[in-house]
Amino acid sequence: MSKIRFAVVGCGHIGKRHASMIIGNNDFELVALCDTKPKDELGLENFKSAHFFNSLDSMIQAGITIDAVAIASPNGYHQEQALQVLENDWHVVIEKPMALTKAGCEQIIFKALQKHKQVFCVMQNRYSPPSVWLKEVLNQGILGKIFMVQINCYWNRDDRYYKPDPKTGKPTSWHGSKDLDGGTLFTQFSHFIDLMYWYFGDVTNINAKLNDFSHQNSTDFEDSGFVSFDFVDGGMGSLNYSTAVWDKNLESSITIVAENGSVKVGGQYMNEVEYCHIKDYVMPVLAESNPPNDYGPYKGSAANHHYIYENVSKVINGYESITTNALEGMKVVDIIERIYKK
Repeated sequence: MSKIRFAVVGCGHIGKRHASMIIGNNDFELVALCDTKPKDELGLENFKSAHFFNSLDSMIQAGITIDAVAIASPNGYHQEQALQVLENDWHVVIEKPMALTKAGCEQIIFKALQKHKQVFCVMQNRYSPPSVWLKEVLNQGILGKIFMVQINCYWNRDDRYYKPDPKTGKPTSWHGSKDLDGGTLFTQFSHFIDLMYWYFGDVTNINAKLNDFSHQNSTDFEDSGFVSFDFVDGGMGSLNYSTAVWDKNLESSITIVAENGSVKVGGQYMNEVEYCHIKDYVMPVLAESNPPNDYGPYKGSAANHHYIYENVSKVINGYESITTNALEGMKVVDIIERIYKK
């Protein structure tokens, strides 16, 4: 079986993580890296064997043999770059979010179907042991009817993250830009909206109250929100979120009140089962969750990208189905888009 030849577009923190996952898997070969910044500024010493390009266009024109491309560029470029990749008959792995609009996601899906190529959406929190356990509990109907679901996401994202220019006060990176970032729900909390959709399905009757408490000089959008909704399949829910928490992340949690019991999965990244009281059920011992992605002064979601790439290999080689397919990636964007329209 020949190796799957990969390129990575976007060589920041997450892009380098993708590149590391690729070179760490014997099914892959990393053949190219692409970023608009000069190569010597990106810290790519561990990937010397890969060709380097300053644009996706130049990588395409080089004519090197590529089978799949991982897109880890700013959010606002995902749609355009995914379409370019698919147009060249390459599979695509897209970091969250898949695009910044549902219409953009639909274009990607249409092009993938047209080209008979796979679209992998990166939602690695599904692989955390508490996530896998809770999905099994829900699939088996152990909780009975779902009454209420509350999701709380309280994180810190301050000037250490947005890096404002000392003269203008505006951010010096794409983070915080409406066009390239998209908003707090896209960049910080789409993983947890994905888990909610994975667990309970679609939502309706959305009501949202949004505010910007402490990011007026660093972002173009809200930093906090209260959102309520009903689940199409029954039960009501709420999403409460903020990036205005002082100094460090507080929690990412989901609390479920149901017919046969209650569950809370919490911790900073939904990585701990904090409460489980279900009729005639004994809580199993779960494997330990992987640590969060660490970016120095702030932290992100679970470091589970290796699971994504194990799935990519098996799907391309015809052994299993995609764990987060393009339709699911689109639904996350659709839910966020509907929240922001309220």
